[in-house]
Amino acid sequence: MSATRNPSADGATASPTDDLSKEERLTRYLREKIDEGEMYFKSKFIADDVELSPKEIGALMVKLSDSAGELSVEKWSYTSATTWRVETA
Repeated sequence: MSATRNPSADGATASPTDDLSKEERLTRYLREKIDEGEMYFKSKFIADDVELSPKEIGALMVKLSDSAGELSVEKWSYTSATTWRVETA
């Protein structure tokens, strides 16, 4: 059996995303990507970029779509996975 390694415990450099919440990481990523207009995506295709699972992204997108904020989030279509449309509000 192998032990889980804690990078911060052995002095490894922390990732820049370590101090951001999951929602903050996703929101920052989306803001950067929609600077030029709108964006369409499926969670599974951005999961590695934001270090979240597609399921976590889906749950956060529902939360972001319900909250009034700087992003306009819309469930666009569903074909094998939800496609999201995001633009600046």
